[in-house]
Amino acid sequence: MNAIALDNDGPLLWALQRRDPTAAEHLVARYGARAYRLAIGITRNAQDAEEVVQDALWNVIQKIDSFRGDAAFGSWLYRIVANAAFQKLRRSAFRRREIALDEVLPAFHEEGEPAAPILDWSAAVEDPSAQAGLRAALAEAMDELPPDYRAVIVLKDVEGLSSVDVASSLGITVANAKTRLHRARLLLRDRLGIWAGRLR
Repeated sequence: MNAIALDNDGPLLWALQRRDPTAAEHLVARYGARAYRLAIGITRNAQDAEEVVQDALWNVIQKIDSFRGDAAFGSWLYRIVANAAFQKLRRSAFRRREIALDEVLPAFHEEGEPAAPILDWSAAVEDPSAQAGLRAALAEAMDELPPDYRAVIVLKDVEGLSSVDVASSLGITVANAKTRLHRARLLLRDRLGIWAGRLR
């Protein structure tokens, strides 16, 4: 088994593989909140996210012998959570779609000048009176993203995974992960720019 893939999860993995009675409790303590953030980021529904996490962590416990150590344990677990969340959405008949670049890129005139002013809304982020509005605008913008784009945002920008680990967790190429992340960030920036423009 790859020692790098085990990183800090060696004791947890050892306990899971030996069916230690406390292993499930340790798994939930270590990964429960992270798994929930990914699940809610994909499903955007608390009840669905809770069901996804419960099913995914149960699958991790049941299928621990199939973990080969090719990737980090956390990446393997995130992949199980993401797959469970996407499956939940498929059962809910949710349509996934790609974000077209022209949906999120600012428009420019032929001379290269922006067609509309590009707002610098960074000051609004620091304004305590605008924090609640910012959180609501961000949640609304996240809701607009397709689930697979939300998953990339959660894993990269919330959980802090590397692009390689994000790709491994979602079963996609690194290039695909980077493309989704870039387009998702562009859409979020655009929507937050619209929100900040209303503050003026």
